[in-house]
Amino acid sequence: MEIVTAVAYSEVHDAYLRDHPVERGHEANTNVYGEENLERADRIADGWWRVRLTRADVLGVVLPWHLSEGGEHELVPRSGLTVARAAERVRAGGTAWTAANPVCAAKLHLLRRAPFTPLYLCTAPVDHPDYASLAVRAGLIHIDGLHRMLAWELAGRLPEGAELDGYLAGDPRVFAQPGAAVRTGDESA
Repeated sequence: MEIVTAVAYSEVHDAYLRDHPVERGHEANTNVYGEENLERADRIADGWWRVRLTRADVLGVVLPWHLSEGGEHELVPRSGLTVARAAERVRAGGTAWTAANPVCAAKLHLLRRAPFTPLYLCTAPVDHPDYASLAVRAGLIHIDGLHRMLAWELAGRLPEGAELDGYLAGDPRVFAQPGAAVRTGDESA
């Protein structure tokens, strides 16, 4: 992950609403919940950062509990799963999973070819019941973009290099290990 620059919450909020209008009319518009999660994440200390993400970064994002848009099979348990593990569940479930979770499956199908739009992440779980039981308490944690991240991975579209834009709430150093690829963009070549 590359830290591009610090940003104000107003920039993050405006970018979110530009790509994810709350009033967008479709069967399962959950953009209002994403906006609420942005507000929750804004309460986390150390502000907001514009970041560039790799495929490995995205696959390691921890997702909160997700019942597959009211489907029959839970996609993400209350303890959380990474994007990589959730994608494995969808692949392993095949047509049975798709049939049991039609709304979630339709979103994944729709978003497979959708343009890359910024992902919204946090360094700690936000204050919401869907995040309360996450086993991981620090790292790259989902705020918004669950279906997009999964769809892009399932379609084989996630780029290896730091090419995906995102916004990160919190201190990005909380998950950096010695020698980790957290770069501020200020390093000279």
